[in-house]
This record gives sequence, C-alpha cells and structure tokens, in this order.
Amino acid sequence: MTLLPHPLVGGAFTSPVAPGTGWPDDPAVASTPVARDADDVRRLAADADLAEVEARVSVCAACPRLVRWREDVARDKRASFADQPYWGRPIPGWGDPEPALLVVGLAPAANGGNRTGRIFTGDPSADWLLASLHRTGWATQPTSEHAGDGQRLVDARMVATVRCAPPDNKPTPAERDTCAPWIAAELALLPTVRVVVALGSFGWDGAVRSLVAAGAPAPARRPRFGHGEEVRIGDVTLLGCYHPSPHNTYTRRLTADMTDEVFERARALTQ
Repeated sequence: MTLLPHPLVGGAFTSPVAPGTGWPDDPAVASTPVARDADDVRRLAADADLAEVEARVSVCAACPRLVRWREDVARDKRASFADQPYWGRPIPGWGDPEPALLVVGLAPAANGGNRTGRIFTGDPSADWLLASLHRTGWATQPTSEHAGDGQRLVDARMVATVRCAPPDNKPTPAERDTCAPWIAAELALLPTVRVVVALGSFGWDGAVRSLVAAGAPAPARRPRFGHGEEVRIGDVTLLGCYHPSPHNTYTRRLTADMTDEVFERARALTQ
C-alpha cells in the first residue's frame, strides 16, 4: 500500500487515512466504533458527547455507495494531487465547540474535503466561503487549504448534511436519511447556537430537518429556501445563502458582497 506525506505536517499516510495514525485533527482512534448501517448510526449518534460524535462520524461506513466512491477517489486521486494522501473518510464537524453560528453545507467535495479531511477546505468553494468568514470576523485566516494549516473558526462551526463525498455531489434520499442522526446529534450538543446559515437548498432542507430532530418545534409550513431568507425555528434563526459553488460565483449569482451580507446579518443576530 502506497504511503505519501501530508503536505503540511509530513509523516506517511495511506489513502484513505487509517484512524489514529497522526493526521491533523483526526478525532478517531483504531478502536472508535464504526456504524455499518442506518440502525448503527442512530445508536452510535445517540449516546456520545461532541468529541465522540466527531470520532464516530469520521469512521462511519453505513452507506456502501458512498464508501466505495470516497475511497475510489482517494486511491485514484486527481492528477494535480497525485503526490498527496487523501483523507477518504467521512468529514466530522469542525470549529468552535460552543458556537453561536453554525454553517450547514451539502457534502464534502471529492477532491476538497475528501482529500483534506476538513469540510470546505482545499477547493474554490472553500476559498470563497472562508474569505467571507474572515472578512466578517468568523475565521482567523482568509483561506482554508488543508487540515493542519492553522485555520480557526471564531464562535462558529461548520458541518455537512451528508458527511461523505457523493458521486456528482448528489447523495440519494436514503443516504441523506441514513446520515441525518449525526447532524441532529451534533445540533443537540450545541446549545449555544443562535444562528444557522444554510448553504443552498440541500443545506437548508437538512438544517430544517436537523433542528426539528434536535428538539425544535416543527414549522407549520416547511420554509422555502432563498438567498437572504430568514426564519425562526425554536430558539434559532435560519438564514439562507446561495452555495458558494464555482457555478454560482463565476456567474455572479452569488457575489462577495451578497455572501458578506449574510454573515454580517448572522453577526447582528448573535449580539
């Protein structure tokens, strides 16, 4: 099995990375329990603190199609990253353990988070999002290049609705539902969250479902996603933001000012 050095911290890692082998911010160890199906996810998400939820997420193997895809991408690699090891595992939430703001995305990118081990890291969407978070005071650096780069979120945290990179960025409804207990458990363990920013309609739907699963009252009508939309769900305000995908940013459907306005509004709501 080929071993390659981490681009920032060196060492020698397989692709996918084995838990507990020294990857920066890896929350798992070799003995971390692994979910093999939807029942396992529900059981393992229900009886853990935040650190253990992160660890269990990072070794989850409940969706066979997603396991195959993320690991195939990790082994085959994009040519521009052929000299790097790929994380190739599910991506846990990251950031402040007591955040006021939670950012909810769709899923890791095949050659972004699936490579680096951190959501919204190492691809154009990450460049766009972290630049905005830095401008608006939620992140200490304007870039998020790789786990171990020193980036830190301030009073904020990021999660993905689905924790594995899916083919064509399209998880199936069954995969979404199998993964759902992870984000619901995480939200229940984050009582300080006052604002959720949902990136795109998938993130919006996942945020609504997860807030309700974590104990918030269900809205009388499911709120519709829109950029700048704002809705109260229990004690949390949900804000919509177009996803910072290259399609949206290159076409200027989403501009830097529009992105900053959402996170500035989040700041105002948490004061």
